[in-house]
Amino acid sequence: MSVQTVTHLNFQGQARAALAFYQQVFGGQLMQFTYRDAGHTANEADLDLIVWGQVEAPNGFRIMAFDVAGDKPWHPGENAFYVSLRGDTQEEIKALWDKLVDGAAIVQGLAPSSWSPMYGMVKDRFGIAWVVDVVERAHVA
Repeated sequence: MSVQTVTHLNFQGQARAALAFYQQVFGGQLMQFTYRDAGHTANEADLDLIVWGQVEAPNGFRIMAFDVAGDKPWHPGENAFYVSLRGDTQEEIKALWDKLVDGAAIVQGLAPSSWSPMYGMVKDRFGIAWVVDVVERAHVA
């Protein structure tokens, strides 16, 4: 079993460029998944934006990023990041989720997504936004 936290940066239209820059700086593998890939078609302007992206380097560096949809509020400094909690198995993530949601506001319930067998989002009792998922090693760019 393995559980990790990863800095998850939020952008509005700059996630692709940021991820490419971080890959250039730190090396490693770039993975990215667009709103189109995920089947999110509510806003045509967002289809080619990044709904999930990551740079993972052999030295342990890892950073995640996505583009906040155009119809959602985004203010650098207010909601510029999430804490991403990633695990290897659904069982370990479910167990941690069950504890993390105590006194929290569930933004998106824990369920399968198009990029992970289990994904959810919660704002904990201290106002920190957590994205929680099971690691899926697909969608390599």
